[in-house]
Amino acid sequence: MKSLKMSLFRLNESMVDRAGFEPATFRMPSATFNELLKEYARFLEIDLLRADKTIRNHRSCLRNFQRFFRRNIASATKDDLRSFLQEIKPKFSSSTYANHVKALRVFYRDFLRVGWSVDFRMPQPEFKPKWIPSKEELKRFCEALPSLKAKCMFLFYAATGLRNCEVAKLRLSDIDFSSRMVIPKVHSGLTKKSWITFYNDEAENVLKEYLEACKPSDRLFLNTNTHLEHPFRTARRISGLSITPQVLREWFACEMTRLGVADRYIDGFCGRVPRSVLARHYTDYSPEKLKEIYDKAGLKALS
Repeated sequence: MKSLKMSLFRLNESMVDRAGFEPATFRMPSATFNELLKEYARFLEIDLLRADKTIRNHRSCLRNFQRFFRRNIASATKDDLRSFLQEIKPKFSSSTYANHVKALRVFYRDFLRVGWSVDFRMPQPEFKPKWIPSKEELKRFCEALPSLKAKCMFLFYAATGLRNCEVAKLRLSDIDFSSRMVIPKVHSGLTKKSWITFYNDEAENVLKEYLEACKPSDRLFLNTNTHLEHPFRTARRISGLSITPQVLREWFACEMTRLGVADRYIDGFCGRVPRSVLARHYTDYSPEKLKEIYDKAGLKALS
């Protein structure tokens, strides 16, 4: 790996054309695709502090390009990337296409440091008004859920504003049962963060019933994201309502706004603590303050 990294460095240094032109030839000596991919994953993890999910997505996108290019991808030119993007654009959704653009940008611009610009634009998502379910619809969907665990998960999504992966990977040690405070610890990268949030008495009652019945020892909901999606699909089919964990997260934000909670605190509950110095250092995000705001709002999903 050291020789591979040194080869990358020397080649990248030698290939930069000061006039901004793309080099005529560039070949990676003695580096297989898997070796290159492994070194790139290490670069994402250590140098850029990307999360595991992001690393997996980048590797998948580069594998797609490798299948298209059929040669050493380190030798690709900008026109090769352009041809690849032209082929996949009509096949993938705008978000999947954007993921490929991101992966190619980071790989060639930041990792290989090619001498030509990697400036492909990403598609802007089309604005569509969001559908936010009413409390009657939430109640109908909850009644269609097939298990106590599914109902507990549903109320956790609605009451906390947490992301799907955050609820799915909650451990008992992440919950302060005395104050109903939740502290998710699932993000290792820089792109997503979490802070603290709380759950209401509706979720507390079902949680107590669930803990007594299922007695989880560590992971609160035991299974992975793939398995956790199944009961929601069942409820969607029975109720006819397309409610997902993301929809419940959006409902939480909208309902908290309707109840008069300031945006900056809703962002804190949802794990979007602001980056600006003013907002971060002059807004009280202490657990005591956030609990006071949460309890005062009186959030209810089913009543």
